[in-house]
Amino acid sequence: MNYRQIMKHSPFFSSLSDTDLDALMEISRIREHNRGELLFSDGEKATGFFVVLDGKVKVYKLSQDGKERILHIIHPGGTFAEAAIFGEGLYPAYAEPLQTSSLLFLPKDGFLGLLMENGQVAINMIASLSKFLRQFANQIEDLTFKDVPSRLARYLIELSHGTNQTVELPISKSQLASNLGTVSETLSRTLRKLSEDDLISVAGKKVSILDFDRLAELAAKSKEG
Repeated sequence: MNYRQIMKHSPFFSSLSDTDLDALMEISRIREHNRGELLFSDGEKATGFFVVLDGKVKVYKLSQDGKERILHIIHPGGTFAEAAIFGEGLYPAYAEPLQTSSLLFLPKDGFLGLLMENGQVAINMIASLSKFLRQFANQIEDLTFKDVPSRLARYLIELSHGTNQTVELPISKSQLASNLGTVSETLSRTLRKLSEDDLISVAGKKVSILDFDRLAELAAKSKEG
């Protein structure tokens, strides 16, 4: 596997020269992590951040009663925990691989030193963090103003990149339920209702969008609507 190509296609590092990538790789370490291995805990001191090279990782919070709420699923080329190396320097959530994964670890001190020397890396990081903040704002908006059918519709549209097509859920239905801020039973009922309304068809983890326009209308609908 060409990890360097994955890095070059990552939005976080896409504008870097080969020389810059060489400097980045010199301070980094590639690690293999097993499914379910805890990468860091909520409130733990941040020692660096990660890039997914192969596999996928979930970032999640735990409620007081131990219920899991998935915040993000990170796929190859994606970064996570980068914001934690600034400010208080604490990881704001938990993270663990959903399958055996290869991760690039960038230590805090080495990376901050690289930022001081390379303005392009700093610009890319600002853009990446801005995208993260927009995604987080959308999550809050969905949880506040949209019901489960609308949240699911928006998720499927984003997964399909805005086209009528068949997509495969990248995570289990229980994990998707957590990501949408609901429970598995409610998600199953919602999938069944959208199928009965001929908006989608479901076969295992494959979901076919049958009526994109109506699904988009549902995605835009608020609880009050």
